[in-house]
Amino acid sequence: MLPEPHRTERIGWLRAAVLGANDGIISTASLMVGVAAASSARRDIVVAGVAGMVAGALSMAAGEYVSVSSQADTERAELDRERKELQDDPAFEMRELTDIYIARGLSPSLAADVARELMAKDALGAHLRDELGLSEVLSARPVQAAIASAASFAVGAILPLTTAVIAPGQASMAISATSLVSLFAMGALSAKIGGAPATYAAVRVTFWGALAMGLTAAVGWVFGAAVQAGV
Repeated sequence: MLPEPHRTERIGWLRAAVLGANDGIISTASLMVGVAAASSARRDIVVAGVAGMVAGALSMAAGEYVSVSSQADTERAELDRERKELQDDPAFEMRELTDIYIARGLSPSLAADVARELMAKDALGAHLRDELGLSEVLSARPVQAAIASAASFAVGAILPLTTAVIAPGQASMAISATSLVSLFAMGALSAKIGGAPATYAAVRVTFWGALAMGLTAAVGWVFGAAVQAGV
């Protein structure tokens, strides 16, 4: 019988992918809108967007890799510690596992039987899963997280970049509109994949994206006006 699939199996890559895509849209669109607000030419807006996409994707990959690697290092340290404790004092570890099952609602005798059976089959796995909350499904994968973040950031950044290239007239308005629609759709999609309410997630990410673009545009306009005035 095949194991029932659960959404928790998607947590690792989903978190990195959604974070990367949202950041790619928001940061690249905000950068381009800010440059556009400074009365820059379309060429300068596109160049700024490309630079932001490359730098952001690399930054996301490095940040995710370092962060998730730290988590993986902690998991390995806990695994080594638990393995040593099982070798040094297996009786204490048996009582510890039994107490965990009693706290979860089993009777003392049944908890002891369950602990004994599980430790006989895979003592280390039982303690990692039930004492430390670690499992293969939720284990840290630094390379996977880094690749997912970089790739999704680049995909997100392509949306405002493409808009800037093909949109007629004022690029900033088209970039803002396209990016906000994309953020709303991304928020709804990620919530649906993860099993969360779609509307709330979509509105939340759209609000913060609009705020980021608005503030960046204001800063770009102020500095653009200052430069034109010769300050």
